[in-house]
Amino acid sequence: MTLKSEIQQGIPTQLPSKKHRSETVSHAPKRKDILSPEEKKLALRNALRYFPIEWHEELAPEFLAELKDFGRVYMYRFMPDYEMRARAIEEYPAKSSQTAAIMLMIQNNLDPAVAQHPEELITYGGNGAVFQNWAQYLLVMKYLSEMTNEQTLHLYSGHPMGLFPSSKEAPRVVVTNGMMIPNYSKPDDWEKYNALGVTQYGQMTAGSFMYIGPQGIVHGTTITVMNAFRKKLGTGERPAGKIFLTAGLGGMSGAQPKAGNIAGCITICAEVNPAAARKRHEQGWVDELIENLDELVLRTQLAKRNEEVVSMAFIGNVVDVWERFDSEEIFVELGSDQTSLHNPWAGGYYPVGLSFEESNLLMAENPEVFKEKVQETLRRHAASINKHAAKGTYFFDYGNAFLLEASRAGAEVMAENGIDFRYPSYVQDILGPMCFDYGFGPFRWVCTSGKAEDLRLTDQIAAEVLKGIMENSPASIQQQMQDNITWIEEADKNKLVVGSQARILYADAEGRAKIAKAFNDAILAGQISAPVVLGRDHHDVSGTDSPFRETSNIYDGSKFTADMAIHNVIGDSFRGATWISIHNGGGVGWGEVMNGGFGMVLDGSEDAEQKLKAMLFYDVNNGIARRAWARNSGSLEAIQREMDRSPGLKVTLPNLVNEDILKSVLG
Repeated sequence: MTLKSEIQQGIPTQLPSKKHRSETVSHAPKRKDILSPEEKKLALRNALRYFPIEWHEELAPEFLAELKDFGRVYMYRFMPDYEMRARAIEEYPAKSSQTAAIMLMIQNNLDPAVAQHPEELITYGGNGAVFQNWAQYLLVMKYLSEMTNEQTLHLYSGHPMGLFPSSKEAPRVVVTNGMMIPNYSKPDDWEKYNALGVTQYGQMTAGSFMYIGPQGIVHGTTITVMNAFRKKLGTGERPAGKIFLTAGLGGMSGAQPKAGNIAGCITICAEVNPAAARKRHEQGWVDELIENLDELVLRTQLAKRNEEVVSMAFIGNVVDVWERFDSEEIFVELGSDQTSLHNPWAGGYYPVGLSFEESNLLMAENPEVFKEKVQETLRRHAASINKHAAKGTYFFDYGNAFLLEASRAGAEVMAENGIDFRYPSYVQDILGPMCFDYGFGPFRWVCTSGKAEDLRLTDQIAAEVLKGIMENSPASIQQQMQDNITWIEEADKNKLVVGSQARILYADAEGRAKIAKAFNDAILAGQISAPVVLGRDHHDVSGTDSPFRETSNIYDGSKFTADMAIHNVIGDSFRGATWISIHNGGGVGWGEVMNGGFGMVLDGSEDAEQKLKAMLFYDVNNGIARRAWARNSGSLEAIQREMDRSPGLKVTLPNLVNEDILKSVLG
């Protein structure tokens, strides 16, 4: 069968032969056995309902074996025979460029070069899923091939509920993931209902089809590391020869070594999964692989003496590195962690003293002991960081729930007031006040032609637009503008593309809209040969309510509310988004965050221009308005500036209380 006919078929008409998992890709760890016998029967009923009754007798024992062996029913038999990768948009069977673009984005999220566990449909973060099983994938691709621009496909945690009549102004796809009733939102609830096949963890950009490989976070990590060094180093000091010590080389954390190289420092990134470390090395995202701790010490000392810019992947546990560097008196300027601690008991963080294989076995066979060892490791991890911090190391939480889980494990990570953490979130110290408050966030785009020359042209267009904006920008955002101009001018030579021809850039509302319009004009003129998909990470100004990350610098008490993310998705939906998504969980864990995203297809039309102007404006300014109401000074400046140039915008601003009045009343 051709690619087009196989996509259009959906669930095959003939039962395909049983398939075995590939030995050449990374696989998700076995999930714990949490279902009762009666619930396992329900899980099988739920899985079999995708298929004709006459297949059930053969599929039932197979699906039960998957449930027993892996903790989930993935339906490996139904994995497509074709290569999973983003193709040029015209290769997809579709009645609309909008739906073809969505197919491209889905396949990119599942490309083995991009996805962490592609055969389990997990893009990154250990459990960030595009779909729960392969039947869902097949049905979604079939629906996308059939639907018109007057229909909307609704996805419930990966399951395609169906096509519903709508209008060309409506989103083509509406995605929800993990939307559990609050009183049924404990860790074992998530595990159970995911195993039953009725909900999933969509992470941030996995479940919204907007993941673009490690590049998606390398820019934000670069900005963070650059500005962390600016906070740490004296005037005129360079990061060369200075250490950034961290952990994780997965789908998101794999960006860290590349970001360190761009920032110009020594990056040491520990990773317990040898396959993940080697994958990043093969892709050119990390310079050197080191498996021996003695060798790492000697190599680090040499790099410091020579003031090198180099990245090293240490295959092992980062706790060993922190402790050894302490005993060897190796000074660490910056420290952080990007292990998936939103998922601490199912492969997101590994205990010290056990191999990767031993840990995976213990995780499945004795989860309580595994949990004890993880918490013991967190205590050791934090204790060693505390020793380094006492020597002058600047440690920041990278929003991966490290400090949250360390505190739950009883580690010494709390501040003297017993309320706050002793170390800041990187959003509190860096990205919040410097970027998000002013509207700067991770705007991204994908050239659906698949042509590198189209991507290079978009880079040039974006750089020209930003230079023009910078001429009239206020002093408060000049550094941001220059950092992003430098980034986009050097993006091609830094070889950031993995999978689709994609790019990311931090820009504010003005920058996003002007760049998008310039793209649309270039498509109309034939300079860009095919539509461009716009999107962003959910890790942005408006899309996410996350009290320990994206909204950690909101200090009016509202950081534990989720109104902004919900309004963001609703507001984007009727202002022109091609698809929208809202997830419970993402980045810091299920139950800890609510985040929303969008995708928008630019096709050179006047309709696309009207949509991009309306939607991108709201998508950013919704968050700035909320931050301004929380009395964030940068946002107060930014939203006032926006109201001055946009007469239709009227935002409620706070009246600032004199502290002396509060002191006189409260003492």
